[in-house]
Amino acid sequence: MPQQVPNTIFPPKLINWLMFFAICLIWGSSFILMKLGLYDDERKPLLTASQVAAIRIITAGVVLMPVLIRHRGKIPFKLSGWLVFSGFFGSFLPAFLFTIAETRIDSALAGTLNSLTPIFAIIFGFLFFGNKIPFTHIIGIIIGFGGIVLLYVVQKHTGYGQIGYAGLVILATIFYGINIIVVKRYLNGVSPLIITAFSLVSVGLPSLIILWQTGFFGLPLLQPRYIKAVVAVCTLGMLGTALAWVLFYALVQRTSVLFTSTASYGIPFVAFGWGWYYGETITIGQIGCLFIILGGVYLTRIDFSKFRKKAAA
Repeated sequence: MPQQVPNTIFPPKLINWLMFFAICLIWGSSFILMKLGLYDDERKPLLTASQVAAIRIITAGVVLMPVLIRHRGKIPFKLSGWLVFSGFFGSFLPAFLFTIAETRIDSALAGTLNSLTPIFAIIFGFLFFGNKIPFTHIIGIIIGFGGIVLLYVVQKHTGYGQIGYAGLVILATIFYGINIIVVKRYLNGVSPLIITAFSLVSVGLPSLIILWQTGFFGLPLLQPRYIKAVVAVCTLGMLGTALAWVLFYALVQRTSVLFTSTASYGIPFVAFGWGWYYGETITIGQIGCLFIILGGVYLTRIDFSKFRKKAAA
């Protein structure tokens, strides 16, 4: 019997990093896709924020429905409540919060604020499950929030309304942080495909009701500008929600909450790139605040006590 040769073409660490960069690219592009659904090339309104969010969720649910039907026998009934919880806090609520926020703030700013996700994951891990927070992580959290405060200061023409809308993005990252902890704590043994499919399909019906109530089906959807908007949002649903969440949950299970959530490092830079390409105002102050926030996030990944133990040994 011939001896099996281990597959060394794609080592596990390389696969993890490829998944990591794919998540950064897909989610970093999500913010501009929301804008393309909200406004046309002349910045005239197209779809409403609620319609963009609802189409995004429905499209992702439709794409993953065959997966749910095929694997329905593998769905752990006792965990179905946590799967629905993940659907609402990991996809449904953030989708609406982000699109509402982007009616008043740039996609680049939304991408920057999204980098708070790992910080909230650490905070809620401590509050709900008693996870220890090393001193360096506390410093990182303080620096991260300091960067957010400074970002508000350097923003030109930032009124109270815009601050409130930026707050919606921060609330979405809070929900993301809660969802990450729940998935790692209660759904670690469940297939990422099942987590994504069940959670998104479970919030599909309320999304469809919202889409109907907002008058979407009465719009002139055959006009080119509306076709372009719907295609952008459907792409957002297929890639930015369905595919990205499958990759995300898989990476959480393959690595750790901290490693996966630090996709926030790359997401803002992709968002900044798309924002610059579409003519959004990008200032040096914004970029500086981004690096301050990411510096804080970086410190939340380091535990210097391990280095001290090695040095003492």
